[in-house]
Amino acid sequence: MNTLIEFFQGLAAQVPDLLQPFIIAVAGAIPFIEGEVSSIIGVWAGMNPVLAGVAGAIGNFVCVTVIVVAGARARRAVVARQSRKRELVSTGSATGTGAAGLPAEDPSAHTPAEAAPPLAESADDVQGHGRLGEKAKPDSKGRAKFKRFLTRFGVPGASLLGPLAIPTQITSTILVSAGVKTSWILLWQGIAVIAWTTLTTLIATGSLALLAG
Repeated sequence: MNTLIEFFQGLAAQVPDLLQPFIIAVAGAIPFIEGEVSSIIGVWAGMNPVLAGVAGAIGNFVCVTVIVVAGARARRAVVARQSRKRELVSTGSATGTGAAGLPAEDPSAHTPAEAAPPLAESADDVQGHGRLGEKAKPDSKGRAKFKRFLTRFGVPGASLLGPLAIPTQITSTILVSAGVKTSWILLWQGIAVIAWTTLTTLIATGSLALLAG
């Protein structure tokens, strides 16, 4: 990660002034660099602090927006597919036929080991369990910490505190999979990106001024 930061810092210092904001924006879109670190890179590379902060925040938020919109569409597709499967099963049970129109088998003819596994109830189940029969993988420390934030403080608090645990790109996917409204996610993730980027930009500017003085 240090090598990547040094790469962007050197690149921003060498390219023309007009291209520097684009370099910082690209850095801001990368997890674990994001707007916070990319703004520091820009300031330490000699950019105007305001420009560095804005560029880093824009790059970070654009990446978050793409993830949220794409993730929400994927979740809706999964939920719709699971809903159709449940409707087919319920219709087949009510009419005495299976999903393909064949006579439904007698459930008593199956032993517990032969019984079909239940359908996933939501996109969370699909993501948590993967293929049917697979065990869910334990959450990383960062994910577990963010979920505690979400349970305790809701979406606003979790979005603001999330960067203390994991990148905003990952917190966004967790919020999407939890079924949070897209506009609500983008609102609070945007606020979080602006707040954290502003804070780190001020710290970078202050530290640079102290070193220069």
